[in-house]
Amino acid sequence: MPFAGKLGDVQRDRAVDYLPAGADSTQVARIQDTLPGGESTDLVVVYHRAGGLTAEDRATAGEQIAAVTREHGLPAVPGGVPSDDGTTLMFPVSSTAPGQDQEARTAFVTDVRERAEGGGGLSAEVGGPGALASDAQEVYTSLDGPLLYTTVGVVALLLILIYRSPFLWLVPLVVAGLADVLSMAVAYGLNQGFGTTVSGQSSAVMTILVFGAGTDYALLLVARYREELGRLERPVDAMAAALRGCGPAVLASSGTVAVGMLCLLAADLNSSRGMGPIAAVGVLCALLAMTTLLPALLVILGRRVFWPLTPAYGAVSRQQRSVFSAMGGSAGRRPVAVLVTGGVLLGALSLGVFGLPGDLKQEDSFTSTPESISAMGTLAAAFPERSTQPVTVITPTGQADRTLARARATEGVAGAEKGRSAGGWTELTVTAQAPPESPGERAVIDTLRDTLDGSHVGGPSAQQADLEETNARDLRIVVPLVVLAVLLILVALLRSLVAPLLLVVAVVAVWGAALGIAGLVLEPLLGMEGTDPGLPLLSFVFLVALGVDYGIFLMHRMREESLAGAGPTDAALTALRTTGGVIASAGLVLAATFAVLVSMPMTALAEMGFVIAVGVLLDTFLVRTYLVTAASVALGRRMWWPGPLGRAPAENLPHAPELVTSR
Repeated sequence: MPFAGKLGDVQRDRAVDYLPAGADSTQVARIQDTLPGGESTDLVVVYHRAGGLTAEDRATAGEQIAAVTREHGLPAVPGGVPSDDGTTLMFPVSSTAPGQDQEARTAFVTDVRERAEGGGGLSAEVGGPGALASDAQEVYTSLDGPLLYTTVGVVALLLILIYRSPFLWLVPLVVAGLADVLSMAVAYGLNQGFGTTVSGQSSAVMTILVFGAGTDYALLLVARYREELGRLERPVDAMAAALRGCGPAVLASSGTVAVGMLCLLAADLNSSRGMGPIAAVGVLCALLAMTTLLPALLVILGRRVFWPLTPAYGAVSRQQRSVFSAMGGSAGRRPVAVLVTGGVLLGALSLGVFGLPGDLKQEDSFTSTPESISAMGTLAAAFPERSTQPVTVITPTGQADRTLARARATEGVAGAEKGRSAGGWTELTVTAQAPPESPGERAVIDTLRDTLDGSHVGGPSAQQADLEETNARDLRIVVPLVVLAVLLILVALLRSLVAPLLLVVAVVAVWGAALGIAGLVLEPLLGMEGTDPGLPLLSFVFLVALGVDYGIFLMHRMREESLAGAGPTDAALTALRTTGGVIASAGLVLAATFAVLVSMPMTALAEMGFVIAVGVLLDTFLVRTYLVTAASVALGRRMWWPGPLGRAPAENLPHAPELVTSR
């Protein structure tokens, strides 16, 4: 508990914590930290009156800005910059006093906002990079409570509906809560020991994974435990048999997810690379809690924890006709037709990828509209002919004058000024003629980088460009790495080559279909006007790693049945009948936990939550239920090639007594 409580103290959401490790804009941010005062907090105070500013408005604005500069010891900002239509007055305000201290930066922004007051038709808004960072930090800080409460509430409701017991649902929920505390403590330890980046995004995802994946493991274990209680008298014996039966699948699935997450360490983007070990910690802590504390509590509580549906010793499990029996039967009768239809459907849905909105801009990064975003909109409308967001150039001090002259002579540059110097570096502030994040401003940034030798070009727009380029690079590197890692684990677990390939192809198809559905929904229905550059990579890693989870549950039971002597078709249909309900329940819980992110006020989190939730549902109810079962029936014993199951008749197989017994 003491270490878990410190995680918030090391959580960082500054630009440098998300930027690519080796990008130009990252170097600018790091060098700025070494300049006098450290990283500057740059604000723009915007005064606006729709009918045109009056002389009184200008006087009020001047007095308020003068009060800000006096209070914080800043240079005077006389006059401000008026718009051509006379409706808007812009005052740039910058301070290095807060440095890297996030609380001090937020306090500075808050004080400026309190002093800049409108009224009587005059609006006063504080925007700029510093205000945007402060608003983002406030949103991430406010996520912890609502995210946890909403996740717990959703999981509790689903567990009550699944278990239909007034007591049983509470046990895995409490264990998941303790696993979440453990994961926060371990994440804090990683930060202290290895400098692992902890951001608001990675913390939110870790909580979701602990409750989602942990509840999945609990569902599988409890279902197998209930089954064994009908066969064995003592709960401790039933739990031992349940752990022998489903333990390997749970271990393999959690290991697959953890390894998939750790593949993000190969990413160049700081936020993605930091999320890898943090997410892996969440999964492994959930595994530890669900295979130690949960079994102990269930054994202590005994059969009565299942009341009113208490499993009786010696009761024969009724082979009733469930929906999964019906679905398996339809897949078993026409496996090829089911495979073709499912493949065509997933392919058609994947075409929606072309409908994804363009790259996410800063003004679209919140699902609501904080003051910093509103100020950006006012500036964009009032100053369409110029940029209201500076480009920062860091150049060696010895060539600062030459770099300044070349920057001013660059096509598309409205002006450039020399700023702070220290440690052999000098800061230049360059203003482009084109609006922020427009093709014209992007061209200016590219030209400056090409022509200013030995200098680094950064600032908000340059950071966004680097994010997009690095995410494209990371996608090319991490995706094959995840596929290879997951494939090797599946080959080792299933002792086959065909079955692992089938599962990997299936989850990749699900990823494409989920992104396609996002392309049909995000902008037209949810009003999201941009796609986070990291969405393809993060959604791929999570959907492949988590999707293979359910494939492992199903294929492990299928292999178990085959080792016990069942034929390929019977093994596939029995596995679906016995695990279908658990997989469906687990899929619903996992999808619901990620769907919680859709309600969060950050567009990147909402988009990731939507894509992963949709992908998990597709994987659970289409791919696992129909396509994998149909493929198993169609391929028969070839599914297990080149292992022993793939080449020996059932009666000649080396039976595994412990598997037969656990059945």
